[in-house]
Amino acid sequence: MELRLENLTKIFTNKTGTDTRAVDDLSITIESGTLVGLLGPSGCGKSTTLFMIAGLLKPTSGKIFFGDDDVTKLAPEKRGIGLVFQNYALYPHMTVYKNIMFPLENMDVPRDEAIARVKEMANLVGIGTMLDRKPAQLSGGQQQRVAIARALVKKPRVLLLDEPLSNLDARLRLQMREEIKRIQRETGITTVFVTHDQEEAMSISDKMVVLNFGVEQQYAAPQIMYNEPANLFVAKFLGNPPINTLEADIKNGYLMINDQKFMKFNVKDGSYMIGMRPEHFRVAEKNSEEKVKVDIKEIFHVGRDTMIHFELNGQNIRALVDSDSVEDNDNTVELTLRRNRIYIFDKDTGKVIDHD
Repeated sequence: MELRLENLTKIFTNKTGTDTRAVDDLSITIESGTLVGLLGPSGCGKSTTLFMIAGLLKPTSGKIFFGDDDVTKLAPEKRGIGLVFQNYALYPHMTVYKNIMFPLENMDVPRDEAIARVKEMANLVGIGTMLDRKPAQLSGGQQQRVAIARALVKKPRVLLLDEPLSNLDARLRLQMREEIKRIQRETGITTVFVTHDQEEAMSISDKMVVLNFGVEQQYAAPQIMYNEPANLFVAKFLGNPPINTLEADIKNGYLMINDQKFMKFNVKDGSYMIGMRPEHFRVAEKNSEEKVKVDIKEIFHVGRDTMIHFELNGQNIRALVDSDSVEDNDNTVELTLRRNRIYIFDKDTGKVIDHD
């Protein structure tokens, strides 16, 4: 089921009459059978967007389509959605079986069919042997599986997940995000997944939407977004360790680093914000022409890599390099970067500037 948002906007007005634009003119198309992550910092509008898709919030303007159906004004129960909340919202007095069965009873599904669907979904999510237990007898990960099974048993057109892993510990989060990806692949259901965790979104999403103050910053596949950020916000938001940024000038077509000509770029002369990810640095070979010599401030060994700290244009910079390319007693090192992994951003707009 294709999901399409057209110029979707949500404005909240507080008691003093002040407006907050939580979602601002959002237009995206989510292809049928894909898993799309809504990603961004707290307050960026991702949950508001999800709740408008679900019908729990009414848009101020714009439209929502499920396939060719305009569902903008439909009640939640008429949209054909499965919704999994952050806190799972299971009925504590009911068994796993009855929790999953509950929506089917409300839909008046024939009993034999309902029983078969409950068992099918329970087995799909890996809780087929726990149907007689109550939520209090389950781990957080198991409760999450019950919530997903209950959402899927209705055979929804769209599955919506609102930060479903935030209550789990690190090990369970890793396990459950892999399970969510498997379940989504096996069912083929169009899924929207809200999270503030970039690693989580990048690991399971077919595409991601990065939002900031309700405005779409970029909509792309995770690796494309990471390697080709549309603007400075996206570049800074994605990556651990985070991207290095510094102000630098381009003079006579050359990027100036530490008063040295570093690389030649086909960009007009001026002052820019430059982005360089730590893992894209390399220790330069002796015959390399595009390199910069830096004074090492600190060295940290992190497994197979070595993190070195130094300054470029007065800014603290981190580089991840091969562990055998620099020694603990080295005071200086010559570094280089791949040309297509140096990002040049407009200082006023933050937009990335294409360069050769």
